[in-house]
Amino acid sequence: MNDDHTRLQGDVTQLLHAVREGDSRALDRLVPLVYEELRALAKRELYREQQGHTLHATALVHEAYLKLAGSGMQASDRSHFLAIAARAMRQVLVDHAGWRSAET
Repeated sequence: MNDDHTRLQGDVTQLLHAVREGDSRALDRLVPLVYEELRALAKRELYREQQGHTLHATALVHEAYLKLAGSGMQASDRSHFLAIAARAMRQVLVDHAGWRSAET
C-alpha cells in the first residue's frame, strides 16, 4: 500500500505540473485521483452552512471543478490544490446563497 500511495502522490504531482504548464486535460485526470478528498472537503464546507442547504457534496465538488477548470489554477502540490479547491467551494456557496436570496 505504501508503494501505491507513493505512486499516487507522484501522479498527482505530475498532473498538477501539467495543469500549470497549460495541459487542459490534466485537471480531468487529476480530479478522480483526489475525488474522495474533494467530497470530504465539500461535506465539511456544507456542514458550516445553514440547515436546509439545497446543494449536496457531489454537486458542490462538480461546481468547484467548473470554477477551477476556468481559473488557470497554479497549485504547487496536493495540499495546495485542496486548499484552492476548498476556496472554490466556499465561493460556490457564497454565489449560491446570493442566487437563492435574489429569488426570494
